[in-house]
Amino acid sequence: MLDIILDSGRLTIVVFKALPNELGNKMAKRIQIVLNQDVSKLGKNGDLVEVAPGYARNYLIPQGMGVIATPGILKQVEQRREKERQRKLAEKQEAEGRKTALKTIGRLVIRKQVGEKNAIFGSVTAQEVADIIKEQAGLEVDRRGITVPDISTTGNYQVEVKLHPEVTATVDIEVAPL
Repeated sequence: MLDIILDSGRLTIVVFKALPNELGNKMAKRIQIVLNQDVSKLGKNGDLVEVAPGYARNYLIPQGMGVIATPGILKQVEQRREKERQRKLAEKQEAEGRKTALKTIGRLVIRKQVGEKNAIFGSVTAQEVADIIKEQAGLEVDRRGITVPDISTTGNYQVEVKLHPEVTATVDIEVAPL
């Protein structure tokens, strides 16, 4: 910044050094980016993150991993989040309906070959439980979401079926001899 001061006929030049921000030539320390995909150690798709300008300009934007945050883009991100929230809510309600369907069935019967003292040969697996549920209830259940207790004899057992991250159903099964 340069100031010229006239003081009783003498010309005095006063020079002030100014920081770039004061001159209007703004050097941003951090800029806001909306991520288009998951980025390790930075954020998930749709997150608003602050990054160094060089990282955004040289890596994130050219690779298509993010865009500079503008009011329009923030509005789009908010709409996407709302759609995702609605979809997750619908999934949870559908899982609640499947849980009710599993409760109304009652007891599921699994027939196994039996030895002495009602000990079964082999064990009851999650795949067998999933197959019985599909057969008797007509519901597709992922075997990886089924928790089967250690079953070594005939009798009644309870199996937990995870239908959704927040919805778990308990199914009664009866292991009976062939």
